[in-house]
Amino acid sequence: MATGLGDQDQQWLLNCLNATLDPNHDVRTFAEASLHQASLQPGFGIALARIAVNKDVPFGLRQISFYSVLLKQFIKQHWQEDEENFVHPVVSPTEKASIREHLLFSLDDHHGKLRTAIAMAVASIAHYDWPEDWPDLLPCLLKLLSNQSNMSGVGGALRSLALLSDDLDDSMVPKLVPILFPQLHKILSTPNLYGKPQRSKALSIFHSCTSVLASMSGVYWTETRMLMVPMLKSWVELFAIILQPPVDSEDPDDWSIRMEVLKCLTQFVQNFPDLMEEEFAVFYHPLWQTFVSCLKVYQLSLIQGAEDPHAGIFDSDGSEKSLESFIIQLFEFLLTLVGSSRFTKILGRNVKELVFYSMSFLQITEEQVHTWSVDPNQFVADEGDVTYSCRVSGSLLLEEVINSYGLDGINSVIEAAQKHYAESTRRKLVGSSDWWRIREASIFALCSVSDQLIEAQDSGSFRFSLAELLHKILIEGIGTEVHEFPFLQARIFSAVAKFSSLINQELRQQFLHAAIQTISLDASPPAKVGACQALSQLLSESDSGVLQTHVVGLFSSLIDLLKQASEETLHLVLETLKAAVKAGNEHSASIEPMISPIILNTWVQHVSDPFISIDALEVLEAIKNAPGCMQPLASRILPSIHSILEKPQMQSTGLVAGSLDLLSMLLKDAPAYMVKVFFDNCFNSVINIILQSDDHGEMQNATQCLAAFVSGGKQELLSWGGDPGITMKSLLAAASRLLDPDMESSGSLFVGSYVLQLILHFPSQMGVHIRDLISALVQRMQSCEIAGLKSSLIVIIARLVHLFTPNVDQFVNLLLTLPAKGHENSLAYIMSEWSKQQPEIQGAYQIKVTTTALALLLATRHAELAKINVRGHLLKSDAGIVTRSRAKRTPERWTLVPLPTKMFALLSDSLIEIQEQDLDEDEDGDWVEDGEGDGSYGRDVLFSSLEPSNPRPSVEHLHAMARFLDDADGDDDFEDLIKGADPLNQIDLGDYLKEFLVNFSNREGALFENLYKDLSEAQKVAVKRVLRRF
Repeated sequence: MATGLGDQDQQWLLNCLNATLDPNHDVRTFAEASLHQASLQPGFGIALARIAVNKDVPFGLRQISFYSVLLKQFIKQHWQEDEENFVHPVVSPTEKASIREHLLFSLDDHHGKLRTAIAMAVASIAHYDWPEDWPDLLPCLLKLLSNQSNMSGVGGALRSLALLSDDLDDSMVPKLVPILFPQLHKILSTPNLYGKPQRSKALSIFHSCTSVLASMSGVYWTETRMLMVPMLKSWVELFAIILQPPVDSEDPDDWSIRMEVLKCLTQFVQNFPDLMEEEFAVFYHPLWQTFVSCLKVYQLSLIQGAEDPHAGIFDSDGSEKSLESFIIQLFEFLLTLVGSSRFTKILGRNVKELVFYSMSFLQITEEQVHTWSVDPNQFVADEGDVTYSCRVSGSLLLEEVINSYGLDGINSVIEAAQKHYAESTRRKLVGSSDWWRIREASIFALCSVSDQLIEAQDSGSFRFSLAELLHKILIEGIGTEVHEFPFLQARIFSAVAKFSSLINQELRQQFLHAAIQTISLDASPPAKVGACQALSQLLSESDSGVLQTHVVGLFSSLIDLLKQASEETLHLVLETLKAAVKAGNEHSASIEPMISPIILNTWVQHVSDPFISIDALEVLEAIKNAPGCMQPLASRILPSIHSILEKPQMQSTGLVAGSLDLLSMLLKDAPAYMVKVFFDNCFNSVINIILQSDDHGEMQNATQCLAAFVSGGKQELLSWGGDPGITMKSLLAAASRLLDPDMESSGSLFVGSYVLQLILHFPSQMGVHIRDLISALVQRMQSCEIAGLKSSLIVIIARLVHLFTPNVDQFVNLLLTLPAKGHENSLAYIMSEWSKQQPEIQGAYQIKVTTTALALLLATRHAELAKINVRGHLLKSDAGIVTRSRAKRTPERWTLVPLPTKMFALLSDSLIEIQEQDLDEDEDGDWVEDGEGDGSYGRDVLFSSLEPSNPRPSVEHLHAMARFLDDADGDDDFEDLIKGADPLNQIDLGDYLKEFLVNFSNREGALFENLYKDLSEAQKVAVKRVLRRF
């Protein structure tokens, strides 16, 4: 083999590479092992690079050098010592320089695939070495780029620059723009010399560089404008030239270059709107030409065509070059224009046309008809808003039109829908086979903006009657042949669900019967999907008496559907079943024996699927809540749960965790006698799972289950097991394991909710363990790796602050006596973490507890609080854009402030949030939030905290708190456990903060003024607004 290498080691390497292609498995395996061993020897990298770039070596061997475990992996493993995948030895500086040189001089290889591979190797090395250790990289690439006589070199340079552009930062781009952009401009403006793929790549590089300029514009506004203004006009003119011709129906490269133009324009409009406003006239008409001509291509190729002949074509970056991808990018740019205040008025002149054409893009394609007809799961999945498609992108544009143009936008949507409805009627009359497509698209468009249309309905400002149009569409839809036009029928059902509030009772009943009939027929899957969507909505609004004659048939049909369903359709059928159970109400007891076993079987089959199992669980919960169904359902479930939880180690994956979820559902809102039944059968097993299991899912669900036991059983629970002391010991043992600092955070995730239940329902028993509890909480916090867990533990500490009221200073003194690793004491650690986590705490109850606890602590005026410094605000970096490497070198820096200053600022931030929420809800400006109850408990606690302390044993306060443990209504899952068990849930946070600030300013004037002066302006305004009222 003539290689020109001459070196024996090189020849050995060639032989090894050749052996990796040998059909004999043993030969290939030996060759691969030999190459791996060789990669650990000095000089391997340069030897491999020489082969890879040597044009005399056969193409196959050169390709192996790049694509196997070789050069690409060699760079990844041996180039940089501090990288995660590094393997010794590191490449020497001399060998690195030689490899870089060989690769650069080979970027003009005449093989396109190898040229791409070389460019990728160059980019991989540049990630580590450029610009510090490879200063000649850019000059070399720019030289190749400017050499019009070497098109292979231009291609290699473009590919390398495209890959490198991801690592550009604000220190490089301003220097690069004056040199690089003229070369890119020349490539883009010379279509007779450079092909569309090369011009597209030049645009991609241009886009990456201007992205950096855009991100710089906030800090370096003047500098970026000085770079952008001189070049913007010439580039926009080039964009207009590219967009002006009609879209070519047979040229994916044409779609790609237009896509890159649209990406650049989108970026310019988003980041330099004032400059682009002046250039709008240059590109607007070419843009419109692209938009309109693109619709014709889309209709011929995809809506009417059997399939996209160019589907599955990708560029060298792996991006799809499909017509649909191009149209989605076009919609994104139009959405950006519509959403920009500078362009809204200009586009407003053509908003009707924009909406009309956009609606045409929403038609179902022939490929979708074929796919959805045989795969209902895909149909349901594609109906979701997260789907990447023209239909979704077009509907988002319509939504933005309404947001930007208000009633004009709404009227444009309704008018366009009317025109398309009329056109579909005309086509139907002349015998067109696809008349239904545009009607389905217009209904889909209306459904996609149904919320805005319904909201505006009461204003009476429509030029066109939405209700009249809907009535006309739906009345005709009743008679649509479900077998012949299943997608239109499905969309009509969907419209009934979306617009049920605008449809009269008689028509709703007609569609309810039609939907029930459709799911019982041998109809196509899309029609049944639409029927289920309609039933989910209509059943919740129907009179249970109407269902009486249909209840058995309805559930039989739904059960049949359930047996055939899978994945996405399973979710929809379960959702419909849940609505049917809730609507059936008093009829549910008679059908419980029919549906419960089927749902339980579905739950068992999908117990490891978090989505389907939750759906099944919700249906079972609806059955449980129906009159007369709880006991028979529990009797059906309990024996199985008992045996599963009794021997958890013998169960299949997910079954134990799922059974605990099922038990928690049964416990929720259960009467005390039923809670005792569950206690007798399952309590000890749940405790044992917490004490013995290492499965995080089981631990989490068992913790929630135990919290539900405590919440449902209350004080009586302790006596159910015989000896209250033994039961309490079991509960504390579970808490102890969950708070073990050595346990992985995921297993302890819900310990906060559980411990809170112990504190609320067993205050006297927990009172003697307060010191140990706080120590355990601190240790668990210090080893915690999940922010949500840490926040939940802070809520517990905040709740303990309230338990010490009015002697909160005793709580502070207690923390001062408890150690915390790395800190002077537990107080210093807890307040450091609390002040950082407070803005991230979520949930109405949690925010109330922690915010009011901060106020109580601040009101103590304890001298030790002022000695603690905590994190203040983030210092702005003057380093410009933070790249990956710069982030490693420059960590975030924060100010340090005294703890009382931070606490006062956090209280002020809460005040701002409440005032902003109330401004949204009340135009009259009455900002105080509407809370439950009169908030008297909060005021009593606050006033007592501002009075001189009256030392009493903390256990007495725990007993005092027990007097508040009454039942009340709740909302969400967490609130269901809290309910009336905690009077803090009744606090009106707005009233509380208002009265705290008034009393604090009156009683602690000097301290108040000192803290007030350190607030931000927004915080000062919020506080002033409160104080002015008194």
